[in-house]
Amino acid sequence: MLTRLFDNELLLGAAQAAVALALALLVILLARREQVHLERDLTGALLRGLVQIVAVGSIFLLLLQAPVWITGFVLMGMVAAAAAIARRRVNGIPGVFAVSLYGIAFGSGLVILPMTLLGVIETQVTALIPVGSMIIASSMNTCALALERFRADVETHAAQIEAGLALGAAPAETVTPYVRSAVTASLIPHLNTLRSLGIVWIPGIMAGMILSGADPVYAAVYQFVVIAMIFAAGGLTALASMILVRGRVFGASEQLLIRQGS
Repeated sequence: MLTRLFDNELLLGAAQAAVALALALLVILLARREQVHLERDLTGALLRGLVQIVAVGSIFLLLLQAPVWITGFVLMGMVAAAAAIARRRVNGIPGVFAVSLYGIAFGSGLVILPMTLLGVIETQVTALIPVGSMIIASSMNTCALALERFRADVETHAAQIEAGLALGAAPAETVTPYVRSAVTASLIPHLNTLRSLGIVWIPGIMAGMILSGADPVYAAVYQFVVIAMIFAAGGLTALASMILVRGRVFGASEQLLIRQGS
C-alpha cells in the first residue's frame, strides 16, 4: 500500500518508519495500562536508534571509499560504545565499564580477528563492518545480561555469601554459583537462535545473499557460520566478563560491596 502512495524512496522510508514507530508506541500504551512504564526508556531508544542508523547509513557511503585499515578503528569505536551501553544496565559494581569493555573486546575480538585472517569474514568494508557490528552488538547484549543477572543474584543471596566468607571461604568461591547462572542465562537467547535457525527465523544475511544471486545452499551455510560466530563471541564475552567482575563485588578486606538497593 505504501509503495503505491510514495514513489520517492526517502519518503517511502519515512512513511514506513512512521508506521513502525506507531506500533512501538502502541506497545508503550498497552504496557502503561498494566502499570509497566516504558515511556522514557523506549521513546528515547526509538528516537536514538532511528537517528543513529540514518547517520550510519550516511557515513557508510563515505567508508566505501576508505582504505581497509580504517575498519579497525570503526570496530574499536563500536566496542567502546557497546561497553558504555552495557555498563548502563548495571550500577553499583566498581569498574563495571572496564569489565564491559574488556569482556566485549575479548569476546568479539577473539572471533573477528582470526575469522578475518582465515577469510571467513571478507576484508571489504561492506562485509567486515556489518558482520563485525553484529558480533559486537551480540557481545554487548550478552555482557549486559550476564552482569545484570550476576548482580541480581549476588544481591538476593548476600546473606549466604557473607556467611560463606565468615566461615573462611574464598570470595570467588562464594559467588561461583551466581557466575554459572549468569553465564547460562546470558546465553539462552543465543541457544534459542541456533535452535530456531531456518525454522522460526530466516535471517537477513541469507535472504540478501540469495536475492543478490548467491547459491541458496552456500547462503544458508554462511548464515549458520555467522550465527555460530555470534554465539562464540557471546560465550567468550560472558565468561570473560564474569571472571573480571567476580572479584570486584568485594572490598580490600573481602567484604561484600553490593546489596539490594545499593
